[in-house]
Amino acid sequence: MKKVIVIGCPGSGKTTFAEKLNKCTGLPLYYLDAIWHKPDKTHISRENFDKRISGIFDTPEWIIDGNYNRTIETRLQQCDTVFLFDLPTEVCLQGATERLGKGRYDLPWIEKELDSEFANAIKEFSEKSLPKIYELIEKYKDEKTIIIFKSRDEADNYINEIR
Repeated sequence: MKKVIVIGCPGSGKTTFAEKLNKCTGLPLYYLDAIWHKPDKTHISRENFDKRISGIFDTPEWIIDGNYNRTIETRLQQCDTVFLFDLPTEVCLQGATERLGKGRYDLPWIEKELDSEFANAIKEFSEKSLPKIYELIEKYKDEKTIIIFKSRDEADNYINEIR
């Protein structure tokens, strides 16, 4: 495990897991949200985003935390290990709500409320995004280590096992 992606629904615990994995393995951690978003709540261009991700690929070891569906297949092609968080929608909504008002490494601002567009993205994730992710995982399953978490406890148990 040298090149890792952590994907799944927003609020599922991806970032918390990626941080724990970083501490256990020493692999450099990159947050896609931190790359995409600017402090003024705008974002960089897609071209610049893709260049930044390509730059990460050029390094020998990494953990990339985040979805950004448009780039999942590219990251799947480059990684050796995939961690997918496939948790219930209610758990993800709760996770997104619980982080309101807290500073995070992956965002350059503090969220004060759950934006309705973001909440809808969480609610629609299992129907709109997850099937495509599973399709891509199926496509690359023979060449990658794929670990799917159905609960945060499963993710915590994994971290405890590798410590």
